[in-house]
Amino acid sequence: MHFTSQLTVLFFVLAVGQACLAENYPQFRGANSNAVSAKPLPVNWSDAAGEQTNIRWKKPLEGEGWSQPIVWENRVYMTAAVPANPAKKNIARPESNRGGYGRDRNDLVNVLYQYQVVCLDAATGEQIWKKTVKEGKPPMPRHSTNTYATETPVTDGKRIYAYFGMNGVYCLDLKGDVLWQKDLGVYEMRAGWGTSSSPVLFEDRLFIQVDNQEQSFLVALDTKTGDEIWKVNRDEKSQYSSPMIWKNSLRNELIVGGTVYRSYDPATGKLLWTLDMNKGRSSATPVAVGDRLFVGNEFRNRGGDDDGGGRLYSIKPGGTGDITPPGDGRQGEFVEWRMDGSGIQMASPTYLAGNLYFFERRRGIIRCVDLETGRLEYESRVPGARAFWASPWTDGKHLFALDSNGNTHVIAAGDELQVVAVNKLDQQAWGTPAIADGSIFIRTVDNLYRIDAGR
Repeated sequence: MHFTSQLTVLFFVLAVGQACLAENYPQFRGANSNAVSAKPLPVNWSDAAGEQTNIRWKKPLEGEGWSQPIVWENRVYMTAAVPANPAKKNIARPESNRGGYGRDRNDLVNVLYQYQVVCLDAATGEQIWKKTVKEGKPPMPRHSTNTYATETPVTDGKRIYAYFGMNGVYCLDLKGDVLWQKDLGVYEMRAGWGTSSSPVLFEDRLFIQVDNQEQSFLVALDTKTGDEIWKVNRDEKSQYSSPMIWKNSLRNELIVGGTVYRSYDPATGKLLWTLDMNKGRSSATPVAVGDRLFVGNEFRNRGGDDDGGGRLYSIKPGGTGDITPPGDGRQGEFVEWRMDGSGIQMASPTYLAGNLYFFERRRGIIRCVDLETGRLEYESRVPGARAFWASPWTDGKHLFALDSNGNTHVIAAGDELQVVAVNKLDQQAWGTPAIADGSIFIRTVDNLYRIDAGR
């Protein structure tokens, strides 16, 4: 069967399989780490005075957090780092859409924070419970545009797992009671930028990537107890992407980004294969479409020891050892194709109608790449767009991309750019939205929105 036809069948099977779970969005970019909605999503909305459209509710937020909300059985869970002293709230807010440092970052380590997990009613937005799992000053600085609650929590429907970077891992029951907690240590991060890698769940194991400047590692924790099941050291410096589970026809693999992409056995931590990315920086999470895995990292040319990267690969299952094509080649036994200059940066890719989509954070550029061949279909600046930090999402018909000013650009599927709507919230927004049961949950610096069609 032609690969495009296989994709069509696969998309249908995935949509049918997800329909029963459409109300749930349990981790970063959803259950399959691809940000694909099983139901059509609203195309137009507005929060402008006198013309509110399709916004079901809007709730003000405390503190800071670029973590994505997650949704499970009509409840929304999210994390936040809230200054304990209300008089110092403003010092903790992320700032600068341009990526500058702003204030002295050393000020932030003197702020007393409450690290919170919050549960809301998805129907109304009303708070059900709020739990402070830790109170204290941050153990390390962060970039002024980052937050101390950037990692997205995850749930298996029995427990909530919240990872606050170097502030530890916390497991709560659905009532908000802490069941266990674990300190994974404090390690220096590159340039004091902070952390962002979200955990992933699979078969009663919680996987956390802790890349840093001292000793990077990947760890698997027992979801019931927090006990360490396995831990492997990684030959990487600070990286910011999140791991994901690739469920292909041969096996399940734990995929972790870096200057070298690596696949691990989720059960044992055994290294299955490696792929040299020619350096670069890994911030985006990979995406899989059945038996094709698409991995890439950001091109760097700042004069640092990570200069390079920017490559995008299509990977076939079954790899072992070093699967990097020899002689700087573009194909190999387990590498279907390689593309240079994909434009992958902070935002993770998603797919729609046979194409992959990538967004640049500074210039508002979109790149559309054919899944089957790696051919660039188009590259264009999205009109009026600011930086893209949040990852895009799709509903099978449209592509949605949230820029740093809180404006969502709705783009039609196809081999050329066609923007069908721009929905403005005019608030700083760097966190990736959640999608569940035909609704979009957008977190800005000030508010959390639930957006529905026909309201």
